[in-house]
Amino acid sequence: MPSYDLVFRNGQVIDGTGAPPRRADVGVAGDRVVAVGEIAAGAGKREIDVAGRAVAPGFIDVHTHDDRALFATPDMAMKVSQGVTTVVVGNCGVSLAPLELDRAPPPPLDLIGGQGDYHYSTFAAYLDALDAAPAAVNAACLVGHSTLRVGAMDSLDRAATPREVEVMRARLSEALEAGAIGFSTGLAYAPSAAAPTGEVIALADLLRAAGAIHTTHMRDESDHVLDSLDESFAIGRAADVPVIVSHHKVAGTENAGRSRETLPKIAAAMAHQAIGLDAYPYAASSTVLRADWVREGTQVLITWSVPEPGQAGRDLEDIAREWGVDRQTAARRLTPAGAVYFSMDEGDVRRILAFEHTMIGSDGLPHDSHPHPRLWGSFPRVLGHYARDEGLFPVEEAVRRMTGLPAARFGLTSRGAIRAGAHADLTVFDPATVIDRATFAEPKQPAAGIELVMTNGQIVWQDGAPTGARPGRALRRQQMQMGLVSSRFF
Repeated sequence: MPSYDLVFRNGQVIDGTGAPPRRADVGVAGDRVVAVGEIAAGAGKREIDVAGRAVAPGFIDVHTHDDRALFATPDMAMKVSQGVTTVVVGNCGVSLAPLELDRAPPPPLDLIGGQGDYHYSTFAAYLDALDAAPAAVNAACLVGHSTLRVGAMDSLDRAATPREVEVMRARLSEALEAGAIGFSTGLAYAPSAAAPTGEVIALADLLRAAGAIHTTHMRDESDHVLDSLDESFAIGRAADVPVIVSHHKVAGTENAGRSRETLPKIAAAMAHQAIGLDAYPYAASSTVLRADWVREGTQVLITWSVPEPGQAGRDLEDIAREWGVDRQTAARRLTPAGAVYFSMDEGDVRRILAFEHTMIGSDGLPHDSHPHPRLWGSFPRVLGHYARDEGLFPVEEAVRRMTGLPAARFGLTSRGAIRAGAHADLTVFDPATVIDRATFAEPKQPAAGIELVMTNGQIVWQDGAPTGARPGRALRRQQMQMGLVSSRFF
C-alpha cells in the first residue's frame, strides 16, 4: 500500500536552514511532510519527478497588505505564483480589524479597503471570516495601531487621552486573545503621526504576556532614520518585546549610502534585545500619494487615483506638464491616490539585502490598479537577480531569508522548513530560470521558474496558473505556541 499521498522525487532539497541543497525525495501525507530522503519506488499514490529542480519550504511574505485580498482574490495568484504560501497581514499600523466604519477610511487605511470593507467589530470576527472562506495561502495577522486609533479617537492629530488608550488596549487585548500574532505601527502616517512614544509603549506592553511581537513602519525612514531606530528600540526595551523594523530603507537621494550607518546600529541593538528587519528588493517604494512627499529629483509613478482613475500608471511629471501645474499641485488634485517613489539608492538596497538578518517582505499593495512590481516579483527577484545573477548570497541563503528565518522571528511553528512533521508548504522552482517578470510598466506579470506550489499538502499553483485549491489557514498565535512544545518531534 502507498505510504504517501505525494512523493517529489530526485529534487534538490533546500530545507530552509541555510544548509546547501541536497538530492532527496520528499514524501507528503495529508498536510504534513512525513519523510525526506530516499523513498522506495511506488510508495506514493502520486509521484512527481523534479530532477534538476529545487524543492524549498513555501516562502513566507513577512510584510503584506493582503488583509482584504485574502477574500477578494482568494486564489492569491500574485503570491502563490512567487512561491509564497504564508502572508503576514496587518502591517504599517493598518489592519482590517477591529474596526467598524460607515464612512470612507482615512489614508493609509484606504490602501487595503474602502467604505464598507471595515466591518469587523472584533478581531475574532475577522479570523472567523478567514476560517469560513479560506484562501490559497496561510495568514498570520497583526493588529494595526492606526486602525485602533481611528476606532477609538474623534481626532487623530493629537495624543490619545488615557481613556482612549484604555479603549485601544481593550481592543488589542481582544485581538491577542483571538489569535493575533502581534501589533504594528505606522508612525509615518497621519493617523498615528501625533502618537507619542509613550502611547505606543502603553499598547506594546500587552504583547509581552501574550508572547506576541511588535512590527513598525518607523516614524521617519529618511533624514531622521537613526532617531527613528532609537525610538523603535526604546519601545521594544520598555515593553520587553521583540521588534521587527519593517521594510528597512534609507529614503531620499540625499540619504544615499546611509545604510552604512543604520545596519551597524541595528546589529549593535541585536546584541542586547530581540530585533529583526525585513526589506523588499527594489530601489523604489510605494504608498499613498502625498504632496509633501514629492521631492525634487524624485520620479513619482501614480498607482491609483480616486478623482482621476485614468492617470494610474503615468508619471506625475507628465501629468503636471499636461495640466500646466507644478508636481505638488498635480499631486493634490490626484488625491486620494497612491504612488511609487523612486527615491532609494541601489547600493543601499543591496547592502540591506546582504545583511544576514534581513528577511524578505514584498510590501505589495494588491488593490492598486497599477501596483508596484514587488507585488508579483519580490521573491523570484531575490532568487534570480540578486542570488543567482548578482551573487549577493547563495540560493540556500536566499531561501533561509524567506523561510526558516521568518518562521523563527514570527513564531510560525512547523513552517519554513522541510523536515518530517513540518507542514507541507512547499515550492518547486528551477534555479536556472527563476526570475521576476513584473516591471514598473507591466507590473502584474507572474514570475518565471516557479513550477509548483503546495499549501498544507494541496497544490495551489501548477503549470503557470492557480489550481483553485484554497487550503490556507488563519494561523492563530496560541495554536502555534502550543506547537512549540512539540516542535522537537518535527
